[in-house]
Amino acid sequence: MSGRGGRGRVTLVAVAVVLAWLVLGGVAGPFAGRLSEVATNDNASFLPTDAEATRAQELSGGFVDRQTTPALVVYERTSGITDADRQRVAADAARFAEVPGVVAPLPPPIPSQDGQALQVVVPIDDAEGEEIGATVEELRAVAGGDRDGLTVDVAGPAGLLADLIEVFSAIDGTLLLVTLCVVLVILLVVYRSPVLWLFPLLAAGMSYALASVFVYLLADADVIKLNGQAQGILTVLVFGAGTDYALLLVARYREELHRHERPWDAMRTAWKGAAPAIVASGGTVILSLLCLLLSSLNSNRALGPVAAIGIGATLLVMLTFLPALLVLGGRWAFWPRRPRHDRADPQAEHGLWSWVAGFVARRARPVWLVTAVLLAALALGLTQLGATTLGQTDLFTERTDSVAGQEVIARHYPAGTGSPATIFTTEQTARQVAEVARGVPGVAAVRPVTGERAGPPDENAPPKVVGSRVQLEATLADPPDSDGAERTIRDLRVAVHAVPGSDSVVGGFTAINVDTSDASRRDQNVIIPVVLVVIAIILALLLRAILAPILLIATVLLSFAATLGLCALIFTYVFDFPGVDASFPLFAFVFLVALGIDYNIFLMSRVREESVRRGTRAGVLAGLTVTGGVITSAGIVLAATFGALAVLPLVVLVELGVAVAVGVLIDTIVVRSLLVPALAYDIGPKVWWPSRLSRSQGEGEARDAG
Repeated sequence: MSGRGGRGRVTLVAVAVVLAWLVLGGVAGPFAGRLSEVATNDNASFLPTDAEATRAQELSGGFVDRQTTPALVVYERTSGITDADRQRVAADAARFAEVPGVVAPLPPPIPSQDGQALQVVVPIDDAEGEEIGATVEELRAVAGGDRDGLTVDVAGPAGLLADLIEVFSAIDGTLLLVTLCVVLVILLVVYRSPVLWLFPLLAAGMSYALASVFVYLLADADVIKLNGQAQGILTVLVFGAGTDYALLLVARYREELHRHERPWDAMRTAWKGAAPAIVASGGTVILSLLCLLLSSLNSNRALGPVAAIGIGATLLVMLTFLPALLVLGGRWAFWPRRPRHDRADPQAEHGLWSWVAGFVARRARPVWLVTAVLLAALALGLTQLGATTLGQTDLFTERTDSVAGQEVIARHYPAGTGSPATIFTTEQTARQVAEVARGVPGVAAVRPVTGERAGPPDENAPPKVVGSRVQLEATLADPPDSDGAERTIRDLRVAVHAVPGSDSVVGGFTAINVDTSDASRRDQNVIIPVVLVVIAIILALLLRAILAPILLIATVLLSFAATLGLCALIFTYVFDFPGVDASFPLFAFVFLVALGIDYNIFLMSRVREESVRRGTRAGVLAGLTVTGGVITSAGIVLAATFGALAVLPLVVLVELGVAVAVGVLIDTIVVRSLLVPALAYDIGPKVWWPSRLSRSQGEGEARDAG
């Protein structure tokens, strides 16, 4: 009776836990579809907090009644603009001025010198990004499509923002659906059960719902910033990492069901064995992501807490909700391959990985030497990786309206028209600063801001003075998002800063890109070493050793370099991308190193557990054998979920998704399966130095020593 009563109490506890989570999921679920409501995708959400462009943006507020973001509506007829075209443009401009959000009156249309294009600058009230996007869509509706050989496109900063918002709007639906389908297919293949796949997928969905509640509430209260990039990464990270943790726990539970008659006893033992590795893995990712708070970029600092919340929610769900589901499912959850209580050796079920372990044992030193050399060879591809700010025409994987418009502007106008650099200087030095700016190569024209909105620009008009400062606008010869424009901004800053007493500040769209690139390089130099120290401390505490963590970090760094080298070749010769964004190396490092070290944690925590019982070399082989299948499956799941980012037509996210997918596969198939176990086997007990385990010898080590 006491046994039945105990089983009854356990069942009631499991039912209570599942019901509590289902109720919470019912409340939290709707928030997953509302994250876009609190996401901000305007330029301000990506600006460096302490940069010259930021100071310029603050100064610009005094020179305008309202902050605006320009949309550039450009009309092109390669045979020459006709009178009918001019009448249409004038009529469109009048209708643009009536669109809600447009700041009227509009400047007159600007003809190109070759007579083949007309450009209308439409200032839009600088509100939330979504409101600007809605205004741009209305402008596009007013302008209509191409007509009788006259093309029309809406470009400029506002047009670009509208296209970005349209891309990120697919995150709530398309990306989530693709991610779910990917995880479902892989779980069906891994488990070969019509039942078991439901448990990890339901738990991962619960994790995403819980994370969405916290992210929504914190973003709505303006405690954290959420942008479309962070939202997309949150989706794939929660489902990918959550499925990884689920696979590890389910595999250990299945193993213990062979040893224990009651599912509850099997789960208790499995939980005690798997939870430390899962918590260490999740903690490593959380702390690594929180290191992004050291960034000087708002976009990086936004991603850190958002993704860390996702991992924290995933840990909580996978260590409470999932175990309760599995206990209720019992052995039937694994149907038709139900594990029996037969006390079978778990290594007997892993034929392939037993062979891999035997191969590592026979050829340990050649294995780790050859794999290390191959990874180093792949790392040579880093010479093809050029970190550059992607231009507007390079940002998307498909040709958008803003991209087409920017190409027209580049053909017929000084490419910086509509997005000038802004120079703020003192009234006394304004004329001298303007002359110096005109002499900078790449500057097409310089004029003062006079405060008059209507009429053609007049370089000789008296400037508007605000607090003894004057604003100048410098039109650049190159497109505002090009490398040439960024070089011009750097030269322009050097030139105007050199004017005595000018206290000049240079800002604008291109200056923001320059400061963002500089901040990204600074962040890499600061954050990467901190992440490595954090990971080393966690590994040292988990493995109770110093040498093993050093070796593991070295292997992950080698894997990271190999991944970037291989990705550089893929981006250049397969996708034909022009380069990578300045933020790519840091994001790739944080995700690849933090997630890549996970698989080493899963492996080496089990190896240490087995080494205590069997000796180090036997423990390495046993750990590799029993974890090989589950860790490989986990790596494939994570790689596939991050690969789902490729459905978004944004080069930055496609590159990050491909890099994480490639890196995770290298980590699971090469580093964790061959390099790390071969290295640990070759070194033997000393890998646990300076712990007591490094001085103990199992039977295998004793024979080797003899």
